[in-house]
Amino acid sequence: MNASILFVGGLAITLVTSVSVVIYLKSPLRKILAELCGSPERAAFWTAFSNVALTVVPVIFAMQYHPETGGSAPVAFELADQLKWGLIGVVLSITLLAWVLSRFIPRVPVPSTRDQTGRIAA
Repeated sequence: MNASILFVGGLAITLVTSVSVVIYLKSPLRKILAELCGSPERAAFWTAFSNVALTVVPVIFAMQYHPETGGSAPVAFELADQLKWGLIGVVLSITLLAWVLSRFIPRVPVPSTRDQTGRIAA
């Protein structure tokens, strides 16, 4: 198989995978961002920004892989190697997004179970 066709096929599979992740995360992400941002306009912007990042970063990672044609590796293995890099990009971008969001989620102190005398209430 032609190396260019194999490369573009791997990019297409990576793009479909990352768009599927974006679709899966869109609703929960929008709800969290609406709560954190305080206005629908800000939440819409950060949702769109996150969606672009979650789509583009895996494709950039997948573009770093260059398939070998004419070798002994089957086409499926070449595509799997390229998809592996795309999935690393997905995991990395989701992890970074989760870390950034976790920094802005307010921490609620755990209510104490001690009574006024300092003993643990039953």
